[in-house]
Amino acid sequence: MAPAKATNVVQLLLGSTALWLSQLGAGTVAASKSVTAHLAAKWPETPLLLEASEFMAEESNEKFWQFLETVQELAIYKQTESDYSYYNLILKKAGQFLDNLHINLLKFAFSIRAYSPAIQMFQQIAADEPPPDGCNAFVVIHKKHTCKINEIKKLLKKAASRTRPYLFKGDHKFPTNKENLPVVILYAEMGTRTFSAFHKVLSAKAQNEEILYVLRHYIQKPSSRKMYLSGYGVELAIKSTEYKALDDTQVTTVTNTTVEHETEANEVQGFLFGKLKVIYSDLRDNLTAFQKYLIESNKQMTPLKVWELQDLSFQAASQIMSTPVYDAIKLMKDISQNFPIKARLRMNILICLFQNLRSQH
Repeated sequence: MAPAKATNVVQLLLGSTALWLSQLGAGTVAASKSVTAHLAAKWPETPLLLEASEFMAEESNEKFWQFLETVQELAIYKQTESDYSYYNLILKKAGQFLDNLHINLLKFAFSIRAYSPAIQMFQQIAADEPPPDGCNAFVVIHKKHTCKINEIKKLLKKAASRTRPYLFKGDHKFPTNKENLPVVILYAEMGTRTFSAFHKVLSAKAQNEEILYVLRHYIQKPSSRKMYLSGYGVELAIKSTEYKALDDTQVTTVTNTTVEHETEANEVQGFLFGKLKVIYSDLRDNLTAFQKYLIESNKQMTPLKVWELQDLSFQAASQIMSTPVYDAIKLMKDISQNFPIKARLRMNILICLFQNLRSQH
């Protein structure tokens, strides 16, 4: 009888604990007002292996091709390994050519997908060719396309009589001593067996100085996953639609108090009103009114005219260079963050000076 009672007590305690935890979770969800947002690009997710190759290319063209040689058929592991294992495998391959610092930079580049736009750029170039139907990879030899390796030799025979293709700055050119050679552009996904087969043939011809071998990324079957971006300066602004009753008299009082505190400031838009009020004590009221006007105009963002934009960079640089060293960085930060307002202030001061000079003459 005692064991049965003990069992009932334990079940009762567990049931009450579960109920308490569920109520606590419900209260937490109800009280939470956080918003999670995801930013998806217009193109699908790009392979990390290709992004790693672009990182290598930024280091040097030599490292790019060295890395390529070690990952010719690496994509086959993606089908058997988990995403995390495949990610570590790419880092391990890249670690053969990078130090720890650059490996950490590569991880950071992966996290923000910094080189995904470059992969998509090559994908768009390939779409403009356009690629032959049903080809995992293809080559373009002076306007002629083929996805069969045994046709490359045939297309090279009359390549010189056809128009030479335009090469972009970001193209990956196989290292060679000669540039005036027939250009063979391979569109393929690095790490696949089809790519490896094409690469062996083309790299051998490039080493024999028969062709100028150029590689552009091409993914025949893009991923169905969305490309989520981060670190691109995206801001999510949410406006509260709750209406609150406020006393207008208190709002006016607060506004007036704020203006009074602002007018006590010594410097407003370049004018030292503290010194001006001491020197011109008889114009104290006028200076205060002018100071309030500058404070209010400082909050307005009016567009500048074309003539007002002339020599602004020179004026900003001149003002920064003429400032003491310890204040130069602070001034440069202030100008860069509030440039439209500062530019308008410059124009207003110049106009005032011009009007004063004209009235004196």
